[in-house]
Amino acid sequence: MKKRLLIMLLGLVSASLYAADTIIYVSPEADGEALANAVVAAREYHRLHGKYAEIRLTSGIYRLYEPLCLRPEDSGLQLVGSGDTHLTGSVQVKGWKKTGRCYEADVPDFNGRPFDFRQIWVNGRKAVRARSVSDWDKMPSILNYDKKNRILWVPKRAVMQVMKEKKENSKLNLQDNRYEGLELVLHQMWEIGILRVKDIRVEGDSAAVIFHNPEARLQFSHPWPSPMYHSRHDSPFFFVNSLSLLDKPGEWYHNIRTGKLYYMPRKGEDMSTADVEVPVLETLVKITGVLDRKVSNICFDSIDFNYTTWMRPSYKGHVPLQAGMYLTEAYKLHPQIDRQNNHKLDNQGWLGRAEAAIEVDNADRIDFLNCRLEHLGGSGLDYVSGCHYGKTFNCIFRDIALNGFVDGSFSPEGQEAHLPYCPRDVRVVCSHQAVLHNQFSNIANEDWGCVAIAAGYVSNINIEYNDVHDISYTGISLGWGWNRDSVCMHDNYVAYNHIYNYARHMYDCAGIYTLGNQPGTVIEYNQVSDIAHPSYVHDPDHWFYLYTDEGSSNITLRNNWTPSEKYLKNATGPGNIWDNNGPQAPHNTIK
Repeated sequence: MKKRLLIMLLGLVSASLYAADTIIYVSPEADGEALANAVVAAREYHRLHGKYAEIRLTSGIYRLYEPLCLRPEDSGLQLVGSGDTHLTGSVQVKGWKKTGRCYEADVPDFNGRPFDFRQIWVNGRKAVRARSVSDWDKMPSILNYDKKNRILWVPKRAVMQVMKEKKENSKLNLQDNRYEGLELVLHQMWEIGILRVKDIRVEGDSAAVIFHNPEARLQFSHPWPSPMYHSRHDSPFFFVNSLSLLDKPGEWYHNIRTGKLYYMPRKGEDMSTADVEVPVLETLVKITGVLDRKVSNICFDSIDFNYTTWMRPSYKGHVPLQAGMYLTEAYKLHPQIDRQNNHKLDNQGWLGRAEAAIEVDNADRIDFLNCRLEHLGGSGLDYVSGCHYGKTFNCIFRDIALNGFVDGSFSPEGQEAHLPYCPRDVRVVCSHQAVLHNQFSNIANEDWGCVAIAAGYVSNINIEYNDVHDISYTGISLGWGWNRDSVCMHDNYVAYNHIYNYARHMYDCAGIYTLGNQPGTVIEYNQVSDIAHPSYVHDPDHWFYLYTDEGSSNITLRNNWTPSEKYLKNATGPGNIWDNNGPQAPHNTIK
C-alpha cells in the first residue's frame, strides 16, 4: 500500500510540474526529421506565446540519423510516448543470401557513407560478435606478460583458428594488417581490456600477441588492474571479430573493406523475414546547457530508447581503470607519493568516459518516467555534470554493453583520478537526483567491469527500490577518488534495493560498493544475495555483499540483509558506522 501511494504521489507531482498548454502530435510514418521539427515547433511556441508544449509520439519506430538535441530554449518540454514508441539509432540490413552455413548481406550506407559497428540484433535478440569461445569456463589463460616489449604470450592452440584469417586477408592484399579488426579481450581482475591485434608470432608451443597503439602503450604501462600470470588463477582471454571464428549459430562478422555482413542464424530464424538492426548512432538524445543557462524541466515519459553502439574501442582499444572509465594515460610511480591521511600512491592515471544513449549535461529537473533503455552498445542514461533534481522512475534498463545509469563526475579528463575533487563552483556537482523503482538486468554484457548504477562525485542522490540482477560486476557503485580527503560527496541515500545474481564475470566486487569520503551518506534496508561463481576470476574468495573501499568515510551502513556478513573494509577512513547488517537484519522490507 505504501509503495502504491508513493507511485501515485510521484505521478501527481509530475503531472502538475509538466502541465502543457498545447499538444503536438508526431508520427513515425513522417520523414526522419519529424521529431526534430516538432521540437522546433514547441520551442517557437514557447518563444512566441510564453507557453509550454507537449509532444506526443504515436506508436512506432522513429529512426534517427543524428541525436535529438535539446537546449535551454527547450526547457519545459514534455515528450510522451504511446506505449510502443521507439527512438532508434539503427538501420535495418536486408537482402540476405545463403553462403554455405552462413548468410550474407550488404550493409547500407548511412548518411551517405559506409560505417562500422560493434553490435547487431536479430529479432530483438543480441547476436554474438564472432569469437573464439562459446563457454566462458573454457577460456584459455595467458602464459606470460612482457611489459618491456609489450607482448602478451598465450598458448599456440589459442591462436590457430584466427591465423586462418591471416592467409585469407593476405590473398586480398589488405596491406600490412593481416589481422584487420581482430581483437583480444583480456580479463584482468576487476576490469577487462579490449586490445586490437597487430600481429601474432608463433614460437614453439606459445604465441606472442602484439597490439596496436594507443592501447598497447596503456595496457603495458598501467599497473591497475593488471592481468594475472604465473599465479594460481592466470588471466583468461578470448579473440573476437574474425571471419574464421564465425562457427556457431548466432554469431556474426562484418568485413569493413567489402561492406559484407555475415551471420549464422539461430534455430527458428528466417533470414528472409528477420529484423536485423545494426546501430549507427552512439547517442540518441543529448540535453546540453551551460552552468549559467541551464536546460530545465524536461520530461520523457513512456518512450523506448534502442540500438546504439560505441566505436572508440574499434579505433583506440579500451583499457579501463574501473566502472568502464577508460584510461588515457597511466603508469607506475617510483618513488610512491606520500599522501597525508591516505596510504602511499603507487600510480597515476587520467580517464575518459564512454558515450551513452542519453546524455544530460548542465540541466536541472530532467526526468525519465516509465521508459525502457534496451539493446545499447554504450552506457544507458548518463547525467554527466551540473545536473540537479532529475528523476529516473519506473524505467527498465536491459541488455546494455557498459553501465546502466551513470551520474556525476568520475574525475574530469584533466584531473588525475586519485586526487580529491572539490570544485570551487559546486554547481558542477550533480546533486538531488533520484533513481527510483527501476529494473536493471543484463548490464555490462561487453565491458564486464561496468555496473548497473554508477554514481561518482555526487551529493544528495537517492537510489531506492531498484531491482538489480544479472550483472557482470557490481550492482551499485557510489563514490570515487580512492582517498579520504574532504571532497564534494555527501548526504547520499541508498535504500530498499534488491541486488542479486551479480558478479557473473568479475570479482573484487560487491552488491553495494563505496569509495571516498561521503559525510551523511546512509545505506540501509537493502537486500543483497546470490553472488555468481564464475570459475575464471582472479581470486575466487574476493567477493562481497557490502564493500567500503579506499577512503570510504563517514558512511552509515545499517539494517542491510545479506545471507552472511561477508563484507570488506579496505583502507577506509574514519566515521563509518556498521549496524545490524547480515542475516538477522530485516528481510522483507522491499515491497
